[in-house]
Amino acid sequence: MVERAPGEQAGVEQGTLFPDASLPDELVGYRGPAACQIAGITYRQLDYWARTKLVKPTIRVASGSGSQRLYSFKDILVLKVVKRLLDTGVSLHNIRVAVDHLRNRGVEDLARITLFSDGTTVYECTSAEEVVDLLQGGQGVFGIAVSGAMREISGTIHEFPAERAEGAEEVPAVDDELSRRRRDRQTG
Repeated sequence: MVERAPGEQAGVEQGTLFPDASLPDELVGYRGPAACQIAGITYRQLDYWARTKLVKPTIRVASGSGSQRLYSFKDILVLKVVKRLLDTGVSLHNIRVAVDHLRNRGVEDLARITLFSDGTTVYECTSAEEVVDLLQGGQGVFGIAVSGAMREISGTIHEFPAERAEGAEEVPAVDDELSRRRRDRQTG
């Protein structure tokens, strides 16, 4: 169960999460193996979570043998949060509730959230006051700053090849000399 702690004021600037001040394009996605490496999960976990609809790819779902799922930046962020919640012992049922709640948020909204759990309930905190109120209960809790997971992902995601949703056009992971030569050769 995800509960909102009282009072919500937060001010996370986009520039602090993405050094180049740009959010990832929502039409650019990452195939399963890249999503696994970025989120720090196994392909078996990714496949199971997609089949059980815990975390579904929002850009492209697999549509038969040989087709590839395509995960957005937000999908990969949710994968990373799910992994952290599982690692801390939160039940799969409570993780499903938390994921449903996170799915309804935009990337900027997610940057303002810290998830806390006492092992039973998952709480959403969006300000320091909410965190203090939650901790005053005297019960042991752990927290996951979603913005921290975003920083980790945004720091490594550019190292992996991306793909546009319209087709199989590859977006180069790094714009180096070899990539420019290949692009020039393909365009003539």
